[in-house]
Amino acid sequence: MTANTGRLVLVTGPSGVGKDSLLDGARAVLVGRQDYVFPRRYVTRAAGLGGEDYVAVSEADFSAMAARGDFALHWPAHGLQYGIPVSIDADLAAGRQVVVNVSRAVIDQARAKYPNLLVLAINASPDVLRMRLQQRGRESAADIEERLQRAAAYRLDGPDVVRLNNDGPLAEGIAAFVALLEKRD
Repeated sequence: MTANTGRLVLVTGPSGVGKDSLLDGARAVLVGRQDYVFPRRYVTRAAGLGGEDYVAVSEADFSAMAARGDFALHWPAHGLQYGIPVSIDADLAAGRQVVVNVSRAVIDQARAKYPNLLVLAINASPDVLRMRLQQRGRESAADIEERLQRAAAYRLDGPDVVRLNNDGPLAEGIAAFVALLEKRD
């Protein structure tokens, strides 16, 4: 990729589809590649809760950072605030691919700001989602059912959207995910 041709890759999908596992796997496969950046999100939750590697910030600090323009994108979801650091703009200007996990709520904001965009919409079958949500043990049975209902209603469309079914073994999902990142047309 040449200067000013960086691409923002937004990874989205319902809880339990394996977004963090795919991102972690892609990061490991692409380690040492200077043309890929996987920035850590800023999240208003306590540190060390497992799952993704994020920067924990207080509500007050997050609000101050947003007011200063420290975030390229930010959004609320599930009672928390999420932010992507503004440093991605320099990475994109340098021609890098910036790969981030986002909520679908921020997709239109990103589309308006970043013309070279790919949305990777990750999905999985209801049975696989249920099993994964039960295995991670973070939600009650009622919460899992609510998440499954939201997943069934999850729709995201547009010419920049590519879907990836992540029902199979993790290694296959990671290989397919990386192949989509490497595809340039």
